[in-house]
Amino acid sequence: MVINTPSTVVDIKKAKYPEAKVIVLDDKFNTFQHVANCLMKIIPGISEKRAWDLTIKVDKLGSAEVWRGNIEQAELYHEQLVRKGLTMAPIEKT
Repeated sequence: MVINTPSTVVDIKKAKYPEAKVIVLDDKFNTFQHVANCLMKIIPGISEKRAWDLTIKVDKLGSAEVWRGNIEQAELYHEQLVRKGLTMAPIEKT
């Protein structure tokens, strides 16, 4: 006996994983050179020019978003920058 059942098409939507921003804050004790060096060492693919542009933005505006992406990576970069002595905003979920 063969039972014919209708095929079920399941619409599986790709789950959107939470994203987050990594934001460096201005402080009075980290040098420009230290901040730029930390960004170049920790944030993947960041150029020297981009690191310096972000460092200047931190100084002029008080903060700069230095990375945005999945929350797990954001937590890693945030923790590494804190360990280097940078002043960080709490991770901001987007």
